[in-house]
Amino acid sequence: MSTQKTALITGASAGIGKAFAEHLALQGYNLILVARRKDKLSELADQLGRKYGIDAYVLAADLAQPDAVTHLAAEVQNLGLSVDFLINNAGLSGNYKFTDASWTELAAEIQIMITSLTQLCHVFLPKMKARQWGRVINVSSIAAYAPPGASLLYTGIKSYVLNASQAMDMELKPHGVNVTALCPGFTRSEFHDVMGTRGTTNKFPNVMWQGADEVAEEAYKAVMAGHPVCVTGWFNKASVAVMKPLPEGVRYRLGKAMNPFKN
Repeated sequence: MSTQKTALITGASAGIGKAFAEHLALQGYNLILVARRKDKLSELADQLGRKYGIDAYVLAADLAQPDAVTHLAAEVQNLGLSVDFLINNAGLSGNYKFTDASWTELAAEIQIMITSLTQLCHVFLPKMKARQWGRVINVSSIAAYAPPGASLLYTGIKSYVLNASQAMDMELKPHGVNVTALCPGFTRSEFHDVMGTRGTTNKFPNVMWQGADEVAEEAYKAVMAGHPVCVTGWFNKASVAVMKPLPEGVRYRLGKAMNPFKN
């Protein structure tokens, strides 16, 4: 086991999570890769370990399960590892109406993107504080600034992540721990395939899109510089600047009329 710092990344098997794994391995971090698909994680861990000479550990976990974080923290402890850099990237959003969805589907969104994210911070942030160094990136979205979408919990969840991350950063920055809420826009990954919205999003112009590697690089620079919020890409920054001052009545009407994910 080397003496390098260690990063734990959730949702690491694809998309932004995989891009984070590559970028942090390049920076010399050892990795704890977390996702449901152990085969993909193992392949990625082997690849990054050979390419960058780092240690990469695979912990398969379904963060939709209420006991997942408890088991995950125990596994990290059993490996004798300390988490210096935490990236809460795991995400889920359904393309269904609220009243048509099962509670199991809705609860999974809340568990993964609110409860598990918050619990992982609660587990590892005190230890970072004690060591007087740590970095956390919680993946929010420019949806946190957008009008609420008909039927969706997603905008509300991402607003929580944005605000909770800033609250953590306010508390912990004096102790050498930076927490950044990452707010990307449309990012090329399999997320939209899982949501069942690929047909809709493919109609959007290229200027609205970023690659996952671009997002990961911007986020890393932001958290190392101590920025509490990172909106990636010029198009997303411009979009947020337009959306933030809109009156609530206008936001409501826009969300009702323009939500690209509603049924």
